[in-house]
Amino acid sequence: MRNIALRLKYDGSAYHGWQVQKTDISVAQTLENALSKVCGHPVKTVGCGRTDAGVHALRYCANFRTDCAIPTDRVPLAVNARLPGDIAVVDAVDAPDEFNAIGSCIKKEYVYKILNSSIRDPFLDKRVCFYPPRLDFDRMAEAGRAFEGTHDFRAVRSVGTETKTTVRTVHWCRAEREGDLISIYVCANGFLYNMVRAIVGTMVYAAYGKLEPEEIPHLLALGDRRLTGPTMPPQGLYMNRIWYDGAVGEMMAK
Repeated sequence: MRNIALRLKYDGSAYHGWQVQKTDISVAQTLENALSKVCGHPVKTVGCGRTDAGVHALRYCANFRTDCAIPTDRVPLAVNARLPGDIAVVDAVDAPDEFNAIGSCIKKEYVYKILNSSIRDPFLDKRVCFYPPRLDFDRMAEAGRAFEGTHDFRAVRSVGTETKTTVRTVHWCRAEREGDLISIYVCANGFLYNMVRAIVGTMVYAAYGKLEPEEIPHLLALGDRRLTGPTMPPQGLYMNRIWYDGAVGEMMAK
């Protein structure tokens, strides 16, 4: 049985997240339907993370097992011919038998995009968070840096998936501004439910003075979700990069 890893990208606007749902359309279900047609048998995928409804992916990794003889380099074109235009398989590689898209992941980076303008851009609708009030970028960037390091992040997560520990290591939380577009890059060894969107919401609070950037370590130590910023809307969030060892890592770095 072959273990094939895929690199894909998708616009999540039309989907109820990555994970297969009982009634709602999901990215995983749509991909599995296409893969099943190509392979000639039912296919189940393992995704590198659980993106929520309306969240996008510039890079995403999934793996599946098959005894189909299709050459690996032909998988992307064969699957894309059966996928809608808002999902694309970019590359494929034969992975070791023990490879698992989520369990083998070393770290991930998300980017959250805010259009900080009084005028909306119709071409960015459902692809950024439109936020008209002017944000103090320097305060926002300072607040982001306060999240870096190893902390208990229960103060910036929503109630949802249970996890053994809420301690994570944020390698960087970096804000960049180009004109009216603010991009916030958050890289960690793992993420809690809605963690990035809550981090960004806390940075937004700091940007207009509702809290001070230097308060953030204390708020994390308190662990009270009510004291940090709001969970930002999903449409501004993208999975951006994923790191692995070996051939899968080389594919994802392209």
